[in-house]
Formats: sequence, structure tokens, C-alpha cells
Amino acid sequence: MSNAAASPQPFARKLIIDLTIMTVIGLVLAFIGPFGSFEQPLAYRLVSWVSFAWIGYAIYSPMSWLVDRLNKGLDLPRPFAWVFGVVLATIPMTAVVWSMGWLPGPVPLPSLEQALTSYFYVFLVGGGITAFFYMIEHRRDAGVESFAPEVPSPAVPAPKAEAMASPAPIVAQPPSSNPLLDALAPELGSDVIALEMEDHYVRVHTALGSELVLMRLRDAMAHLTEIEGYQVHRSWWVARGAVEDVEREGRNVRLLLARDIKAPVARAQVSELKQAGWI
Repeated sequence: MSNAAASPQPFARKLIIDLTIMTVIGLVLAFIGPFGSFEQPLAYRLVSWVSFAWIGYAIYSPMSWLVDRLNKGLDLPRPFAWVFGVVLATIPMTAVVWSMGWLPGPVPLPSLEQALTSYFYVFLVGGGITAFFYMIEHRRDAGVESFAPEVPSPAVPAPKAEAMASPAPIVAQPPSSNPLLDALAPELGSDVIALEMEDHYVRVHTALGSELVLMRLRDAMAHLTEIEGYQVHRSWWVARGAVEDVEREGRNVRLLLARDIKAPVARAQVSELKQAGWI
């Protein structure tokens, strides 16, 4: 059974872009010098703020995994899940900021007031940058439409009588390709049973295995219009023929699919699935 990982090239590209953005943010903060850091020499501020930006990315970025788990397991809205993730990630980041402020000498333990003040400042910066990245991700996932005006096609002159007399030769059209299925490893087949959103990727579940594809969930769903399915959750699309059973735990409902896959159902979608005969 194959469970292939995503290609390293899209991940490396995203990492380079993110670190570039963080470097620019660090440079801007170094020149602004917030929270009293403007009193330090410029060279010190540049090294400190760029280092904080990179370390902060290493601490806050993995919170996306926690956000996905909270969003899928508890049906918690992603903004609230991200707030919880930022609150949690700010704890180790505050410890890093406090420690780096005393290096290379010994690092004393802060008082309660010093710890809370440092935490508040770090939360403001870390939360602001995280919100900035979240808005970029949300805007990308929403697929903002272009407002460019339509350009009218030029008028096509009517064909001459001589050209109409002789029929044009019939050219065989090549079979249309499916970008989603073409991105899968051949050993996974094309029997898609579910789509699962994971950060910037979509995990495509087939009857033979699963694989990550760099694609938005809405775009992946558009390539499966020939399969009867439904978006049962913000992060899940499920093929109807793949549903084997339904699992209930309190108010939480999950669809049991082949290969022991469990797809959570958003509470707002439960009634619609009942009316459609899924549940």
C-alpha cells in the first residue's frame, strides 16, 4: 500500500518564500526598533530581529498541524484554533527572547511581572505575523476572482462559399487529462474515495493508498465532478460510494470509509447528509 509524501520541490519553494518574508519583517522591525530596542546599535538590532523572525517561524509554523487537528477533530473554526496555537507557541518563543536578551552572560529567571510583560510583547509580534500569514493563506484558498474587464473577441469573417463546399478533415482529439489524477503515482490508481486538506496540500485518498498533492481543495473537487460526492467538512470531500458506515460520538459524526479512513462531518452538514440519505 502506497502512502507517498509530497514532492520536496513545492515544500522547498514555500520554505524559501516564507523565510524571505520573515527576513523582510525582521529587517523592518530592526529599523523601527519597537519595545525599546531602538536604543541598541543598528547592527545589533538587525541580527537580533532577523534571528527572532527565523526562530519564530520555526516555532509558530508547526502550529498548523495542531490547528488542523483541532479543526478536524473538534470542528473548531480555524481562526479560534490559530489563536489557541499562537497562545501556546508564544510560551517557548518568550523563553527564547528572554534568554537571547541576556547572552552571552548568565540568564536569570524573570519575575512574574517580567515574564508576563515579555509574553505580552512576544504575543503581539507573533500573533500579528501569524495573522498576516493566515490572511495570505485564506486569500489564496478563497481564490479571489480577477476583476479584469473582458476583452471582446474580434469579429470572424464569414467563410467563403468555396471553403464551405469542401468539408474540413476530422482530426482526432487527444483524451483530456485530469490534473489531479495525473499528479498521483500510478500504483495508487484512479479510484478516489476522499480528499483531505492538509495546510497548503490536498491528501488524495484512493482505494489503494494516499498521496499529497499541491492543490487547493476546491480545485481538486472540481476535477472530480464525475464522481458523486459531497464536501462533508471544510477540510474533507467524500465519495458517496466509499462510505461504509457512520460513527457517532456525542454530537460528533464521522463517516467510515475504506482503508479505515474516518472523515469528520461538520455539524452544519449533518442534516443535509440525512436528507440526502448518506446517514
